[in-house]
Amino acid sequence: MIPFHFPKYLAIFTLFFQTLDALNTFRAAVYEHAVILPNKTANPVSKEEALLLMNKNIDVLAKAVKTASKQGAHIIVIPEDGIYGWVFFTRESIFPYLEDIPDPEVNWIPCRDPQRFGYTPVQERLSCLAKDNSIYIVANMGDKKSCNTSDPQCPPDGHYQYNTNVVFDSEGKLVARYHKYNLFAPEIQFDFPKDSEFVTFDTPFGKFGIFTCFDIFSYDPAVVVVNDYQVDSVLYPTAWYNTLPLLSAVPFHSAWARSMRVNLLAANTHHTRMHMTGSGIYSPEAIKVYHYDMETESGQLLLSELKSRPRSEPHYPVAVDWSAYARRVQPFSSEQEDFLGMIYFDGFTFTELKGDTGNYTVCQKNLCCHLTYKMTEKRADEVYVLGAFDGLHVVEGQYYLQICTFLKCQTPDLSTCGEPVGSAFTTFGEFSLSGTFGTSYVFPQIVLSGSQLASERHYEVSRDGRLRSRSGAPLPVLVMALYGRVFEKDPPRLGQGPGKPK
Repeated sequence: MIPFHFPKYLAIFTLFFQTLDALNTFRAAVYEHAVILPNKTANPVSKEEALLLMNKNIDVLAKAVKTASKQGAHIIVIPEDGIYGWVFFTRESIFPYLEDIPDPEVNWIPCRDPQRFGYTPVQERLSCLAKDNSIYIVANMGDKKSCNTSDPQCPPDGHYQYNTNVVFDSEGKLVARYHKYNLFAPEIQFDFPKDSEFVTFDTPFGKFGIFTCFDIFSYDPAVVVVNDYQVDSVLYPTAWYNTLPLLSAVPFHSAWARSMRVNLLAANTHHTRMHMTGSGIYSPEAIKVYHYDMETESGQLLLSELKSRPRSEPHYPVAVDWSAYARRVQPFSSEQEDFLGMIYFDGFTFTELKGDTGNYTVCQKNLCCHLTYKMTEKRADEVYVLGAFDGLHVVEGQYYLQICTFLKCQTPDLSTCGEPVGSAFTTFGEFSLSGTFGTSYVFPQIVLSGSQLASERHYEVSRDGRLRSRSGAPLPVLVMALYGRVFEKDPPRLGQGPGKPK
């Protein structure tokens, strides 16, 4: 009996480990979509007119899905608002675009049973796209949920409206639904969920978490889903308009993935008049691929290979103690006076970098930022400053920040420091930026001339919290920053206390 069964078991054993090996990596795709927008109106359109608009967008998205599938992608992420846009001034005007999205526990494949939960043509089409192309699809759409007067928070129109992500697996089954918890200020058409949702799901190529756009600034759900639920990858539909110099999509998202030590699949909308561009696929140790295009109005498909379970990799990045170096060095002395400037409505304390080489410290409240640098080529008409901000940001959201940055001023006039800049000719061969942060959540970014990202071979983040040069290659720096979030100092939200790191 043993000689008879051994070859069979050996074949199964070999196939099992070949399958495991194949799933150690997966092919990820994100699509930056130039959304076809509805006409601006405060009055609701018919369901038929709404579906016509949504189908025009899905027609475009379907081509991206099919192309991604043919190129071997296991999963594709579509942007926030990618199916109907964002031109809605009232709750009523978006209502015809909404569908009732059930809890994934119902075990539903809309492509096979489209009428099970009423009128669901968008879910049916997304499900069929996933099934027919054998790919996971992550999309953003609107959910509606009826409520009644027994619910004291029920809106006057008798239903909740949620900004919602859905995930359909490669068989077309609904496997995840997430209601956006941190709505951005203009999203008056949607309701806040009562509680933050921590949505994860397992696949043969890792464990995934999901949230949306402005959620990335908050502890709930962004930090919780990574730290407490131990996901391998985050799926991130967004409609992000770039706010230079510190809040451009690609630098911030890649920095978040690096600091949180997780894969991030970020799909942004594309609308240059609203400064919307910047999508990418990021791993804990590297920027795999990104797209930033303010010149054209076309969409872009991005694909890259990622490790399915980065936490188990031998070279998984170690945790950083962001204040270790800065707290043990003496502040650098300077005879020049600091001055105040603004970045995105936040009052920074700045000091000008005077020479080709230097050591500077600038402080605000409990944060001191230290910079050592050496320029390889200094343009006389370009001015750089080192800045610090330690305080509560209060415009379009309230959240507590600690930021160390050095950046090029828009002009030699110091009053322009902190204004957007597109190009730089001064180059830096050496640099080391650090700060006395009171948080472990710090996101490091370097943006070069032309809004390009620095390659990882040119810099490193040391375990003691220094963002420093590695190669000595001259880099035309626009802005370098350590962007810290102090979650425990955030004000209460919706009657709840701030999320506190565990």
